[in-house]
This record gives sequence, structure tokens and C-alpha cells, in this order.
Amino acid sequence: MTNLFDLTGKTAVAIGGNSVLGSSIATGFAEHGARVAIVGRNLEKAQEVVNSIQGSGGEAKAFQADVSSKDSLIQVASEIEAWSGGWDILLNAPGKNSSTPFFELGLEEWDDIMDVNLKGIVITCQIFAKRMIEQKRSGSIINISSVSSTTPLSKVFTYSVSKAGLNSATQFLAREFAPEGIRVNAIIPGFFPAEQNRKILSPDRIESIMKHTPMNRFGTPEELKGAAIFLASDQASSFVTGTLLRVDGGFGSMTI
Repeated sequence: MTNLFDLTGKTAVAIGGNSVLGSSIATGFAEHGARVAIVGRNLEKAQEVVNSIQGSGGEAKAFQADVSSKDSLIQVASEIEAWSGGWDILLNAPGKNSSTPFFELGLEEWDDIMDVNLKGIVITCQIFAKRMIEQKRSGSIINISSVSSTTPLSKVFTYSVSKAGLNSATQFLAREFAPEGIRVNAIIPGFFPAEQNRKILSPDRIESIMKHTPMNRFGTPEELKGAAIFLASDQASSFVTGTLLRVDGGFGSMTI
């Protein structure tokens, strides 16, 4: 059974792989044999993830890019290709959030969040999936969504809308890329205390979240590894595409 999740010989590109959730997933890829390109705007943080992976015997390299810049992504794709020859797995895990009330929301903030959470993913898929197709590499694209994409949450209007758009893009691209042997899926994490949501986790909000989460706790970053490795593996999930896979402690099944 372990062979189902063997990623030996695969190269994974982790966009936002220097984030809390992205780094955990990227580490999981490395633990199962993949070489991993850690891509982040903050190169120092990306290198810290690389050092951790290498310290455990894995293979990884840090790269710098701004997901909202097409030129930056084109450049980093060339750098990764020079390092690894290509890639088989693409993880899209960048994220930006804000608690600005709707009537106070300015278009500059709207554009900034959309550039990272949605437009950046579209551009990344254009660049990296196109190269996968040109190299005739079957593979997997994994997007990181959010429970707010399907259940509107207070205080995160723009973030929620961007992630709903990401779900739609995931399913559209699953149809688009299936003939090329590329699967596209999204993981919908529940509440993980990552950087972008710590600022809105007041005691009252935490209490509300727990009341709506049957498992009555936050998730830990390590709990995303299994879902991501499953979706990354051509053996384990060869017939899985266009799926929105929840890892949310039951949040999405809760009503009253």
C-alpha cells in the first residue's frame, strides 16, 4: 500500500511553500520521495523550509517569486526547469486575507487580495501547466481553497469571494487539462491558525468556530499532508480530478 503514495522521481513546485500550511504540505511531498521547489516572495523563509527538508534527508531548493507578477512567475519557472528539468506536481498555496468591513473596502485592497488568491493562481497554472503539457508530463495540480469559499463567513468578504473563484477555476481547469493527463483538485481546509487568519481570531470568533466544528478543535498543518499526498500521487488518485476535498473537522457538514 505504501507504493500508492510513493512520489520518488517526481518534482513538486510549491508556490507559497514558505507559508505555514504550504510548508507542511511541501515537507510531506519530500517525505514521500519528491524533490521540492519552495517558491515564496520571502526567500529567507523559503530557505528555512528547504533547510528543514534537507535536514531530514529530503531534496529541495528555494526560489523567489511574486505570485501576482507574471514576469516573476515566468522567471522562476525557468529557474526551476534549469534545476529539475521540469515538474510533475504543482501546489498553489499562497494566501492573503483581510477583515476590512464590506462598506469600508477599497478597490486597492480588493485588487491586492484577488491578485494573490485568484489571479495569481490563474497565471501560475497558465505558465506551469503549459510547460507540463509541452513536456508531455502527466501530473497533479493542487489548489488550496478555504471553507469560506462555500460557506460565507463574516469579516472575510474579499478572501471568501477569491476562494469561491478558485473553486470554480479548479473545476474548469480539471475539464480543460484532463485530456492532457493533468489532474486539478483543491483542498478545502477548515480552521488552521495560519498567518493570514490569526488577526481575526478573537476569543468570541474562536468560540463560534468551535461551535460549528464537530471535532471541536483547530486543525494542525500536518493534517493537510495526507490529503495533499493522496492528490499528488498518480497511483492513489489517478481517477480523481475536479474535486474539492474537505479537511475541515466536519465544519462543512454542520448546520444547527
